[in-house]
Amino acid sequence: MIHIITDSACDLNQAIIEKYNITMIPINVYSGEQEYKDKETIMPQELYQRMVEGEFFKTAQIAPAVFEKHFETYAQKGQPCIYIGFSSGISSTFDSAVLAQKMVKEKYPEAVVEVYDSLLTCGMLGMAVQEAAQMAHRGADMKEIVEQLDYFKQKGQHVFTVDNIEYLFKGGRVSRTSAFVGDLLNIKPILDMHEGKLRTLEKIRGRKKAITKLVTHIKERGGDFSEKVIHVGHSNDQESLDFLLKKINEELQPKEIVTEYLGSAVGAHTGPGILSVFFLGK
Repeated sequence: MIHIITDSACDLNQAIIEKYNITMIPINVYSGEQEYKDKETIMPQELYQRMVEGEFFKTAQIAPAVFEKHFETYAQKGQPCIYIGFSSGISSTFDSAVLAQKMVKEKYPEAVVEVYDSLLTCGMLGMAVQEAAQMAHRGADMKEIVEQLDYFKQKGQHVFTVDNIEYLFKGGRVSRTSAFVGDLLNIKPILDMHEGKLRTLEKIRGRKKAITKLVTHIKERGGDFSEKVIHVGHSNDQESLDFLLKKINEELQPKEIVTEYLGSAVGAHTGPGILSVFFLGK
């Protein structure tokens, strides 16, 4: 059976990870010189609370040696594996995986070690990884799994809004001027992922107006949601989350809504108050 490997930018809950024996490699998170492992030595709830209190976090890619160790484990056993990675458009982690694959293939030429750039993140990456793991457990081969991942890459939608644009500035996503004006005018940007990279769609004044507009974008992209699952990634703003869920149920009436804390890998750059929605488009 093919073994599925991913990283902690994939916001799958622990029950799914354990059920399908998925290996999830933590992304490095830093506060000053202090290093943490996402979802191992720092949990999202703690990260957001500390950010509210004024602490600043940054992240760093997973080192090639870490991937090499995991890939080599399965190469030695003769078990095929595939790493389904965080989008290369916003992280260099995938480059580390490619380098590690090359090193392992030099030692074990016959090993089946694949790396796949999902161009996805968070809940959408989680949906793709879960589907791949279910397929692996049903006995699907590598070609079938990659074809399904291609489908998720093509159809996967990420739309989100942040409460404080300052964190996007600190993470290098917006200019100092945009951050200043945004704060002054209470601007709440709506962003998405396009070809694996972040893109600003609109700038809306006011939190509730931005959330309402967010749902409009989702409806336009998703069409009929009666048989679709929507994943919502959130942080520490329960009132805004409740408002978003109410709007989604009223406007979209999806088959199911799954809510998860948005992990530290992305949350460190977007800050407290993020609301992120993931679904398969039309």
